[in-house]
Amino acid sequence: MTEQNNQPVFSLDKIYVKDVSLEVPNAPKIFLNREQPNIELNISFNTEQVEDGVFQTVIHAVVNAKIGEEQMFLVELDQAGIFQLRNIPVEQIDLIQNIECPNMLFPYLREAVTDLTTRAGFLPVVLAPINFAFLYQQKQAQEAANGSVN
Repeated sequence: MTEQNNQPVFSLDKIYVKDVSLEVPNAPKIFLNREQPNIELNISFNTEQVEDGVFQTVIHAVVNAKIGEEQMFLVELDQAGIFQLRNIPVEQIDLIQNIECPNMLFPYLREAVTDLTTRAGFLPVVLAPINFAFLYQQKQAQEAANGSVN
């Protein structure tokens, strides 16, 4: 039985929207503008330990749509998940938290953004996939470069 308790565990226990905000400050006049908006996306995420072997990962997304200087809409969304990571080698935990956890949450964030923009009366915004492995490699390279400078 103790052999079974030492098996690696990586599981997603809960997915939820932690925080959401939708603003359409120039409604209803903005709906009369037929120009294509400029859509800017900012994504960040973090993971924190909730208790032993249990972590929360939150992806924070800001989707800002403007036509010229006029605000079309602004969506801010925190998509969260609770993960169990037990008996995982220490060198793999960072990879899981920075690649696997956000990869598992991103489709839910994407769906929520699409749903919110549609419900706000706009064409659906479908976010392009994000390569979290590439972002992690960039972050590691930047940290290594900063470490060698110090």
